[in-house]
Amino acid sequence: MALPTARDPAAELQRALLSRLKLRQLSLLQAIDRHRTLGRVAAEMQLSQPAITKALHEVEDIFGSTLFDRTSRGLVPTAAGDAVLHYARRWLAELEATTRVLTSLEAGRSGRLRLGLTQQVPQQLMSAALTHLLDRSPRISVMAREGTTDELVAGLVARELDCAIGRSYDGDASGLVQEAIYEQEPCLVVGAKNVKRLSRGPLDWARLAQLDWILPPPNTPMRRTYNAIFVGAGVQPPLPILETTAIRSMEMVLRQEPNAITIFARDVVAEMERSGHWAALPYRLSWNLPPVSFFTLKELEGHPTVQSLRSVVVETARRMKQSAV
Repeated sequence: MALPTARDPAAELQRALLSRLKLRQLSLLQAIDRHRTLGRVAAEMQLSQPAITKALHEVEDIFGSTLFDRTSRGLVPTAAGDAVLHYARRWLAELEATTRVLTSLEAGRSGRLRLGLTQQVPQQLMSAALTHLLDRSPRISVMAREGTTDELVAGLVARELDCAIGRSYDGDASGLVQEAIYEQEPCLVVGAKNVKRLSRGPLDWARLAQLDWILPPPNTPMRRTYNAIFVGAGVQPPLPILETTAIRSMEMVLRQEPNAITIFARDVVAEMERSGHWAALPYRLSWNLPPVSFFTLKELEGHPTVQSLRSVVVETARRMKQSAV
């Protein structure tokens, strides 16, 4: 008599997904998550609402789970729905990346790389990275995106970026690989015409906290760092007049507001002081910014293009350290 075989629900679900799931169904789930009402999804996809309802039921049948709860606030993802949406975003992002690579190959390029950068990456590092990528032969297509470190890490995890240069990341991100490559000294920055007035007396965080601060958005690594500095000095972190990492916005406020102040990397400020609109106060701070780091994903760190870019960035950072000594 044959022994009964153990049932493997995960294997059964995988077989169902491979045989029945279609990419357009993943796109439907994203649209439902975006709009939260079937009527809006139907309008976007130019289908009837009953057709969208039927399509959602089909997808839920494939996954064997309810993916959205019907509530007074519209359709809200269940725990299973959140899990499926997480992977749907990654799968569709990978598909979009593949189409871009294929288009670039058809145009005679050797591939495509998606690079993330923070605003405070030194010009020398950014120039070395972009020059290396754009001077390759055969040429590759490059997509560059700026953002906070949190945004760049989210882009990596979502498979929307291949690598990034930003601040060290203190959060939890599965599969993320980061390498600290360059230390930057911070400095206090104000409008150039306000330097003399705002630099009177010794460094006093209680006095500085009364000024009009420009700080990074809440819950970013840099905002957490700056808040910790104030708390460590026994001062309540200030309520900023502007929360941004956008350099043009910061420059405008520093020019217009007589008591505006922010913290920036000293070497980046030196590059920007030539405009004459902002300048560093003559105080030395006793701490360093979180180091500039090179990020990629574990699955991509062996890719030849990512490896060569990392080597160039690390070597450039090494030369910058030597020249600063």
